[in-house]
Amino acid sequence: MMRAMKGLCLAVLALGCGTVSGLDFEQELKKALKEGVQQKSAAPSGSAQGGNLLSGLGGTSQEEEIAIGRQIAGNLLGASPLVKDKRLQKYVNNVGRWVASQSERPDLPWHFGVIESNDVNAFAAPGGYIFLTRGLYRLLANEAELAGVLAHEVGHVIRQHHLKILQQSRLVDLGGKLIARQVGDNNAVQKLIGSGAEVVARSLDKSAEFEADRIAVVLSTRAGYDAFAFPEVLQQIGHFAKDDGNVALLFKTHPHPDARLEKLGLAMNDRFDAVRGQTLAARFYRIKP
Repeated sequence: MMRAMKGLCLAVLALGCGTVSGLDFEQELKKALKEGVQQKSAAPSGSAQGGNLLSGLGGTSQEEEIAIGRQIAGNLLGASPLVKDKRLQKYVNNVGRWVASQSERPDLPWHFGVIESNDVNAFAAPGGYIFLTRGLYRLLANEAELAGVLAHEVGHVIRQHHLKILQQSRLVDLGGKLIARQVGDNNAVQKLIGSGAEVVARSLDKSAEFEADRIAVVLSTRAGYDAFAFPEVLQQIGHFAKDDGNVALLFKTHPHPDARLEKLGLAMNDRFDAVRGQTLAARFYRIKP
């Protein structure tokens, strides 16, 4: 079964990661931010029906999670807009959605993009909004490395790491009651979560980052990519950090790459040695200067 699944993943990779349906990525994201993503459930908030509730987060619904993430994403893009390259944005969105489809939350309306910043970093907001900087993208050597970076941020979303920060800060009620009647009202949600930029830039605890690293390897490998591509990114960032100040923000929001590599090495051990994934360097979209 595992061999068949891996064969299927590689076949899909050979054909392409899929396409962004309908509008192009930028239009689609702007529409989502403006109008809100409608994912209403027939089950009432707090019910276990419909698969629309977040386990362990006191009944906060998926609809509410998306509303929070949408507001944070809008704030982030207000400070750092998307890189003006539609082919780049579509490519990153395709890779990201393929990786996210391997997770336990493929139903989220995932959005991925590259923002204008020379800093080396990536951000995730609740509800499936994920961005990496131009600075980080330019460090990547192939599609497998991109998949690993995006898979790390997907890990934060599926484990609801940032939602937990919001709740610990008392910005979102444990029962979701503060926003239950305000989904779709960006002004109301804005008042509850503040600027949002602090949430995506604030350092998660080390255990959350290490967990997202492990998830990154599993999801990217499951998607047919080289299992060791993400560790290569961490190694590259570690080398880059010695000579460039653009990683300063990354070190404020993540443990040092050396510590992450050590933890990841212990977790991976020799489990992935026999897995032969692809790097797809030739297909990797080279960002414009």
